[in-house]
Amino acid sequence: MIPVISIVGRSNTGKTTLIEKLVPELCRRGYRVATIKHAASGFEIDREGKDSWRHKKAGAYKTILISPTELAMMEVFEREYSVEELVDLYIKDADVILLEGHKDNPYPRIEMLRKDVAPLPREGIEHLWIAVIGDKGSDIGVPHFQIKEIQKLADLLEEKYLRK
Repeated sequence: MIPVISIVGRSNTGKTTLIEKLVPELCRRGYRVATIKHAASGFEIDREGKDSWRHKKAGAYKTILISPTELAMMEVFEREYSVEELVDLYIKDADVILLEGHKDNPYPRIEMLRKDVAPLPREGIEHLWIAVIGDKGSDIGVPHFQIKEIQKLADLLEEKYLRK
């Protein structure tokens, strides 16, 4: 089973920035990292008028964009897939999956905290927190790192979830 680590926090606390720093550090250590970004309010992968947009607009339920080195897929579906379904369908060969957002999940969590932002609700799920990142610490007994301490966070993840 591929470990899934969830990066959570309120809007604009630095979740994407953390992913941008953590992915290259884990890759440098030899791990294959996959990411899943949850966009609660939807998203657009293509611009109006581009070929793939035109395919989708024409009614294609699935559109795959391919180049010699990249692939992207857009699929229309009736309900939101769970993280487990996404992993089963699309991610087979990763060593770790970093999940950005998707606050309601059963995976270990790293929360981004800022001094002027309230922490996420933790009642009943405190056991899921493995670390807090940011300029504000936590009172729940998990390690606290600054965003610049990516190596220490990667050490923690490697020790708890990635060592083979």
